[in-house]
Amino acid sequence: MASDADSDTALWWLRRDCRLHDNPALVAAAAADRLLPVYVFDPTRYGTVEYGGANSFAYEKTGGHRTRFRIESVADLRDRLRDRGSDLVVRTGDPASVLPALADRVGADVVHVDARPAPEERTAEKRVEAALDAPLDRRWGHTLYHPDDLPNGVSGIDDTYTPFRKSVESSASIRAPAAVPELPARPSAVDAGEIPDAAALGVDTSPVDDRAAVAFEGGETAALDRLDEYLWETDSLRAYKQTRNGLLGRDYSSKFSAWLNEGCLSPRRVSAAIDEYEKRRVANDSTYWLRFELVWRDFFQFQVAKHGATMFTPGGIRRREVAWQDDPEAFERWTRGETGLPFVDAGMRELNATGYLSNRARQNVASFLANDLRIDWRRGAAYFETRLVDYDPASNYGNWAYIAGVGNDSRNRSFDVLWQAHRYDPDAEYVRRWVPELDGLAAETAHEPWTLPDDERARLEYPEPMIDPETQYGDDA
Repeated sequence: MASDADSDTALWWLRRDCRLHDNPALVAAAAADRLLPVYVFDPTRYGTVEYGGANSFAYEKTGGHRTRFRIESVADLRDRLRDRGSDLVVRTGDPASVLPALADRVGADVVHVDARPAPEERTAEKRVEAALDAPLDRRWGHTLYHPDDLPNGVSGIDDTYTPFRKSVESSASIRAPAAVPELPARPSAVDAGEIPDAAALGVDTSPVDDRAAVAFEGGETAALDRLDEYLWETDSLRAYKQTRNGLLGRDYSSKFSAWLNEGCLSPRRVSAAIDEYEKRRVANDSTYWLRFELVWRDFFQFQVAKHGATMFTPGGIRRREVAWQDDPEAFERWTRGETGLPFVDAGMRELNATGYLSNRARQNVASFLANDLRIDWRRGAAYFETRLVDYDPASNYGNWAYIAGVGNDSRNRSFDVLWQAHRYDPDAEYVRRWVPELDGLAAETAHEPWTLPDDERARLEYPEPMIDPETQYGDDA
């Protein structure tokens, strides 16, 4: 405990809340006389890990795209803290060892942290809490609605989205975003430390592909710039509902997800910006729909808080018995974008090259793996966990379970990939960008190269489809 009875010291443990604005854990921590902000790179969150339980498998926990984005986010936060007379202490190691040692060194009276619902994150909190002499103070700050404001609490929320949305829209309010507090002095006895590069974490990174819709730059500074750009500079929010299913381009959708999921941007800050936009520009179905998507994000956060580890089991929250196939070769073809279905392959190649994929493309590649190939949906979700720059456990696994029919919808969520391709990529522009073997083909044949004569098809150097598209989807795509 603090040696000076007239002062108190707080340690602020940062995880996926790399921002100063609207951060309840920071607001609580800044009430102390001295504040030590700390970010710990946990080596167990990188490299190969085991997905335990039934039908366990190994996968890479955090790939290059998100590692780069995270390092940039931590560096930006350090700069922003230094601009305000504070600093960010950075360490690499086990948080349950690093944090208690730092807390003891500065005589911390309390450790503040942003609470998260995923089992891994909650386990990390409990390990740290058990090792601390000081209390661990959890603050919920990453959703649009606060769990205390839900009409029926977390345990009482409906397991389907529409009733949940209607309940919060009619009976809950969104709290105003918290201002950045004045920051107390940082204890001087602790060295700030170096931010590791990706190689030090055992992660390979690749340059951002120049075909990427957005070269995501990590950090609160870039997040707030993007919010300002999307709403005020390009005025893109005005047509969001009409453009949100786009596949190519920077502004067909908000692209906020990477900053939201790493905690560089608060959803309440986005909501407040929408309110301001509606006052100054226009209130329409598009402004409503962007907040609608933020509520979807909330829904999955609260579903994980409600159901816990069950969300991550083969049968999901519905506990369905599904005979998932174990086909490593088919899975590898899917990961490489060599399924022979151009729309699917374009999506997987974009994901691999950029770490990003539109929602429309995500749904299609997920449906192909889970519903057409019948491969365990969790393998696909884990591959996304590796590759995505905007990965969030609740949103990622929640959406995959939803598509696979083991999550928050009892309906058949299988996609007709051919129909989707023709509907959302009518000129095959997206397919030809990411599957250059098909460049030069007419749109119809670029989506269905198996319909070409044998000699033309052989010259493409493009694989035959893994399934029979005509049997699987019919001939009316």
